Amino acid sequence: MTGILAGAGAALWFGILTSISPCPLATNLTAISYMARTINHPRRVLLSGLLYTLGRVVAYTALAALLVASALSVPAISMGLQRYGNLILGPVLIVVGMFLLELLSLPTRGGGVSTRLQQRADAAGIWGAALLGFVFALSFCPTSAALFFGSLLPLALKVRSRFLLPALFGIGTALPVIAASVVLTLGGKATSRFFEKMTSLELWVRRATGAVFVLVGIYYCLKYIFGLAI
Repeated sequence: MTGILAGAGAALWFGILTSISPCPLATNLTAISYMARTINHPRRVLLSGLLYTLGRVVAYTALAALLVASALSVPAISMGLQRYGNLILGPVLIVVGMFLLELLSLPTRGGGVSTRLQQRADAAGIWGAALLGFVFALSFCPTSAALFFGSLLPLALKVRSRFLLPALFGIGTALPVIAASVVLTLGGKATSRFFEKMTSLELWVRRATGAVFVLVGIYYCLKYIFGLAI
C-alpha cells in the first residue's frame, strides 16, 4: 500500500512538472485562450477545463495502459523488468534529470496548434476542449516525453499500475488549466498574474527536480550496477 501511495504522489508530481515546462505550458495556454472565448459563461469555462483534463487523462491512461499491459503480459519482459529494473532505473533517472537541467536537449518542431484542429474543436462544441486535451497530451516534446516514458512508465511497471498512475499524471498535466478555468471567472488580469508567477517558478522547480533525479540515479547506479554498499 505504501508503494502505491508513494507512486501516486510521484505520478501526480511528474504531471505537474510536465504542465509547467515550456512546451506543455504553451499548449495549456492555448487551451486557456480557447476557453476564454466563453468567459461570459463561467459554468461553460469550468466545464471546458474539466473536459480538457478528461481528454489528457484518457490519452495518457490509454497509452500507458497499453504499454504496461504489453510489457507485463510477456513473461520474458516481465521477468527481465523484475531482474534488471533497478539496473536500468539509475541511468534512466540520470538522463531524465539531465533533460530537466537542460544539459541534454532535442530539436522541437514547436507547439503551435493547426487551424484544422481549432476548426474541429469548434465544430465539436463543448467537447472540443476534450479533443484539444487528447491531442495536446500526445504531442510530446523532449521534457514531457522524458517524464512520461522515462519516469512514469517505469514507475507504473514497478507497482503494476495500468490506470491509476497514468490518470494522476494526466490530471497533473492539466492542473494549470483547471486552475485557470477558475481564475478566469475572476477576470483576465488575475489570470495573467497567475501565469506570470507560474512561469517564474517553473525554472527553479524543474532544476530542483532534475538535481534530485540525477542524485537518485547516481545512487542506483552505484548500488545496483557497481555493487557498492551505500
